[in-house]
Amino acid sequence: MSTQPGRSSVVVLLVEDDPADVQLVREALQESRVPVHLHVVDDGVEALAYLRGQGVYADALLPDLILLDLKMPRKSGLEVLTEIKAGEMLRRIPVIILTTSDDPEDVLRAYDLQASAYITKPSDLDEFERVMSTIKDFCLTVVKLPPRE
Repeated sequence: MSTQPGRSSVVVLLVEDDPADVQLVREALQESRVPVHLHVVDDGVEALAYLRGQGVYADALLPDLILLDLKMPRKSGLEVLTEIKAGEMLRRIPVIILTTSDDPEDVLRAYDLQASAYITKPSDLDEFERVMSTIKDFCLTVVKLPPRE
């Protein structure tokens, strides 16, 4: 927590439609030196409702970090990323793409849309856990996240 002065916890929004991946991310983030409040939505429409504080998300805190899958129902991750980066209140939130796609077009498009990082999910469970541990260590203890407004 030393690199996050004034932050008693970190709010993470996970946009993921695969329950097994949600569980792996949840387990990885539980073992953090910084308390993490993980919020999960399973499609792009729900992600935008959460970020805009609409409906059941009226009292939701804006996240400090977004982990975003690309291949989702109703609205793709690239569409969500486009709207996040176009929004005055949302564009500074770091967005890490965490997806099964290794399509070079998806990678280029995500970075064109100002993704903070693009990570292809490993299919091997041990490797997935290692990747999540790296994300957790880097994003929650090394990186200085933007202040909450």
